[in-house]
Amino acid sequence: MSAIDTLFEKLKTEHRKAFMPFLTAGDPDLEFTCQVIREFARRGCAMCELGVPYSDPIADGPVIQASYARALEQGIRLEDICRAIAPVAVDAKMPIVNMVSYAIVYRYGLERYVEKARLAGLAGAIVPDLPWEEAARLAEICRRADFSLVQLITPTTPLDRALRIADLATGFVYYVSVTGITGERTELPADILENVTRLREHIRLPICIGFGISKPTHVRMLAPVADGLIVGSAIVRRMAQAAQRPRDAVLAELGVYVDQLLAALHAAESA
Repeated sequence: MSAIDTLFEKLKTEHRKAFMPFLTAGDPDLEFTCQVIREFARRGCAMCELGVPYSDPIADGPVIQASYARALEQGIRLEDICRAIAPVAVDAKMPIVNMVSYAIVYRYGLERYVEKARLAGLAGAIVPDLPWEEAARLAEICRRADFSLVQLITPTTPLDRALRIADLATGFVYYVSVTGITGERTELPADILENVTRLREHIRLPICIGFGISKPTHVRMLAPVADGLIVGSAIVRRMAQAAQRPRDAVLAELGVYVDQLLAALHAAESA
């Protein structure tokens, strides 16, 4: 079992859900990235999603695109990220999942990437631009290494295709809540609950929901049907302020924001 499998087994027995913040590695720098991951773990986040900067991001909105561009301008690369994150993965005691383009994985070498990520303490990868038809080889390498390969399902994915995607996935299935790009939203589509409920009738893996989630009301809405919730743009936007403001203040504000979302999640778990 991977670290992600172990986490969801534990959460299931405790009748709890996973809260998973996303952050861009290296924006504004890797030192602050590591500080934030440690703070998220201290606040009680179950898992963390770490984005590898890429020049042509897939489905990312302007906030995350801009953060990737800033990190790339500093020359941040996969090697730098793995080197910086290794001690944090030990300290944080929560699974860290890579969000990484298949172009990076392919260029690095599939087996070499998985081995490098595992040695850095990463528990799995989300590869958004890897279609199901081409994912079997990487999926097999990941299975042998107990390294989760998370697959994405969207509102427009036909059910038969969604089931094939889920059969190839390990760790959890990432359900994209909206047809569009990442970014904070005032409201989420009303049909998310119905769509995820229908998927749960067929999929054995945990289902985590991402894209657009940024408010306690979103958390309370989605928690009943999700095994985990992913929040990205709202956190990345706040982290970017550390380039101009005192980092202690930004870190504290991030902690308060995460506490608000965690409180909403715990309330929903108890309802």
